[in-house]
Amino acid sequence: MQMLIALFGEGKDLSSLQIAMRAAATFFAALVFIRISGRRSFGQRSPFDYVVAILLGATLSRAIVGASPAVPTLVASLVIVLIHRALAWACIRSRALESLVVGVEREVYSDGRFNEREMLAALITRTDVLETVRQELGSDALDRVKSAILERNGEISIIRKTDPSRP
Repeated sequence: MQMLIALFGEGKDLSSLQIAMRAAATFFAALVFIRISGRRSFGQRSPFDYVVAILLGATLSRAIVGASPAVPTLVASLVIVLIHRALAWACIRSRALESLVVGVEREVYSDGRFNEREMLAALITRTDVLETVRQELGSDALDRVKSAILERNGEISIIRKTDPSRP
């Protein structure tokens, strides 16, 4: 036990070596937690997934700098990823819960018209849609756009009109 205290310290009075040891141990603990949480935690970039990333970073940092006791902090981090995993599992089985937790797609532009109600609900502007059109199509002309959909991760997808001259 004395060896662990010498390596990792206790309390807030930590040496550089002890903070470095805590950082290394926390790094590997975070890798394990992310594996437990599942690939989606950092792969899909939805608000639901960002919550885990932010909370995990904030919680684990406290263990590194000695602001909180290491073991309870690691346990709290494990609880966060287990809640995330359980909610993700429940969302797979319940469309209503998935809509509540992760959100829904919103068609904000379709067939030449902006859907003001969906845009207001999503808090995006015509300029946001036009910016995405410029980035994806290299033009701000909406005549090549069939629809624009605000995805659950906050990105806008542009669906191009099909060209009748192409087979």
